[in-house]
Parts: sequence; C-alpha cells; structure tokens
Amino acid sequence: MIKIKPLFLTALALSIVGCSFNYGDGEEDRNRPDIVMENIEYVRFRGGDPLVRFRAEYAERWEERQIMEIRAFSFEQFDNDEISARGNAGTARVELVSGDVFLREGVTVSIESEDIVITTSELDWRDRDRNLSGPQNGEVKVERSDGTTFTGQGFIANTRTRVWEFTGEVSGTYVESENEENS
Repeated sequence: MIKIKPLFLTALALSIVGCSFNYGDGEEDRNRPDIVMENIEYVRFRGGDPLVRFRAEYAERWEERQIMEIRAFSFEQFDNDEISARGNAGTARVELVSGDVFLREGVTVSIESEDIVITTSELDWRDRDRNLSGPQNGEVKVERSDGTTFTGQGFIANTRTRVWEFTGEVSGTYVESENEENS
C-alpha cells in the first residue's frame, strides 16, 4: 500500500490550481513551433537494432505542417549494427510523413559501403524514391579513398539501383583499381 502524505496532496492541488494555459488566438501560434528541443540525440530502433542516430544542437517540430527544422545536424545510419553512412549539415528540414530530408549549409555525407564522401552546399533525400540529389546549378564533390574525385553539377544518386550521375558539367580524376586492370 502506498501512503501519500497530506502535505504532498496539498502542494499538488495548489500547483494545479496555480497553472494556467494560454491557447492563444490560433493565428499567432501557427508561427511558433509546437516543440523546441536542444542538445538532442535520437536513436531509432527496429527489432532491438539501431537504424539511425541523429544529433542536433537545436530543433523545432511543427505538428500541423509535420516538419522538423534542425540546426547543427549530424547522423549515422546503421546496417547490421555497423555504421553504413554518416553525415552532417548546418541545417536540416525533415518532412515527418514522407521521410524526406533536406540538408543545407555545408553538407558532408560519407557512405562507408561505397567508399564515397559527398561534399556540397545542399543535398536532398527523397525517401520514397531512395534518391539523393544536389543543387541543379551548384557543385557537388564526390571522393573515394583511392584518389578518385569528381566535381559537377546536377548530382543525382539512386540508392536502389546504385546509379550515380551528374546531369551538368563535371570534371575530375578516376583512379582505376588493380582488380579492374586485371579483368
């Protein structure tokens, strides 16, 4: 049996009576986020295994619009408990329903399984299509640890088909591996 002291009940009753809620007039509240968070670490699990971890300095969540605006964003994606991709950006917007993510202000994404590092000013992830895309007229740099490096415009990558392309101007250096030379 739990005993609750009368003094505690009195303090609880007074604190509830002393609270007031300002629901606002509705219009002004649409310009304010529903939730503001600082120094965040969020890990999403499936079946006890981590899928993704993100960290942020600051985030605002807007329920009606179903978006999160994030500042000082970094993430790690997991595959079989191993980090398969990681990245960071100055800002990010996450569309909660679609799962689309828009990274801005100094974006770096490292895809461990492909030995690729992508660096650009902005990068968009379209979850349904599994596509990454860079700015149409902005530069995207793709590097590999073997010295291969490309810089171009109109970057698009489909992660399902593993097709990476530039639709605009591109320049760079391709380093042929020993396995390709002997094929």
